[in-house]
Amino acid sequence: MNVPHQPQSPIQTHSGSCHCGAVRFEVSTALEPATRCNCSLCRRRGALMSPAFDVSALRIIDGADALAMYQFNTRVARHFFCKVCGVYPLHQTRKDPQIWRVNLGCLDGVDSYALENTLADGASLSVVEDA
Repeated sequence: MNVPHQPQSPIQTHSGSCHCGAVRFEVSTALEPATRCNCSLCRRRGALMSPAFDVSALRIIDGADALAMYQFNTRVARHFFCKVCGVYPLHQTRKDPQIWRVNLGCLDGVDSYALENTLADGASLSVVEDA
């Protein structure tokens, strides 16, 4: 596993879901440092992402069939959205297909507004202008 940043908070198992509950998952991840990204997609969706974790730390409990995938720019990263409510709960990163992040706003009992966060410069990774 080649996770880029060491978490500053303890790794714990969290339950999460999309807004309507069609997609439910469990993930073992730290909460901080949380990350925002300035790429064109992340700027628009405004989500706060977990620190990067290995895909083995993620388990889709229910609703895998309710997930739609969106790819853009280099079409390497895979962003997943609930087909029912449209919420983005998780994505596979562009840098490594084994590394994922979840939307911290989708985790039960987590106040994503209270977490320290950093900014990832995803805009500089784009190969398409303004992507």
